[in-house]
Amino acid sequence: MRRIVLSLVALAFSSAAYAETIRVGVTSGPHAEIIDVVKKVAAERGLDIKPVEFSDYVFPNEALARKELDANSFQHEPYLLNQTAKSNWKIVKVASTILSPQGVYSKKYKTLADLPQGATVAIANDPSNGARGLLILATQGLIKLKDGASVTASVADIIDNPKKLKFVELDAAQLPRSLGDVDLVSINNNYAVQAGLSPSRDAIARESVDGPWVNILAVREEDKDKPWVKALIGAYHSDPVKQFIETRFKGTYLASW
Repeated sequence: MRRIVLSLVALAFSSAAYAETIRVGVTSGPHAEIIDVVKKVAAERGLDIKPVEFSDYVFPNEALARKELDANSFQHEPYLLNQTAKSNWKIVKVASTILSPQGVYSKKYKTLADLPQGATVAIANDPSNGARGLLILATQGLIKLKDGASVTASVADIIDNPKKLKFVELDAAQLPRSLGDVDLVSINNNYAVQAGLSPSRDAIARESVDGPWVNILAVREEDKDKPWVKALIGAYHSDPVKQFIETRFKGTYLASW
């Protein structure tokens, strides 16, 4: 009897560890859709998740640092490292989530080879996502970047530009709206999907899946070893979530685990 009582007490303590509501910040679109499935899995395991949706990439980290969130799921690690390097935010990666090869799009041209001299290219104005657009063009041979320029590459790192491409840097959320105004746009996949584009079908060039751009779950450094973090990761890395990603996104987004 004493052993049974102790077991019940241990179970109650374990459930209490997850009784609080965990606020997880996500960006609109795929990350928001996926976290809704994670929430259902987590609920079955005793963890209550409250998704908090954002329309941009800046505030989810700021809100996490201010303790308005407990975790976020919207960014890749190079973006997080860039953000924390410019602030005193103590935010760390605790798990990988999804990966999604970014693409470049055009309403005017069917291939990159069709781009004319002096074509205008729009890229994200944040360093890591802007670098992704530049690296796609570098991989395709349209520009050449100086040695060592990779996840932090900027327009200033272009050392050869045979077609004299002109670059416009915009907020990532505004990039789909620029499609009618410029010749080529590099668009983050969640914003591309929201705009009705299919990265796997509509992009005229895409990243390799072997890049460093895997998305992550992030928490404050002080929380990384707390029991709810392990429970959150377990719910995200579950079979129902993986099956949802495969069925819903059909290769545009891929489970990384």
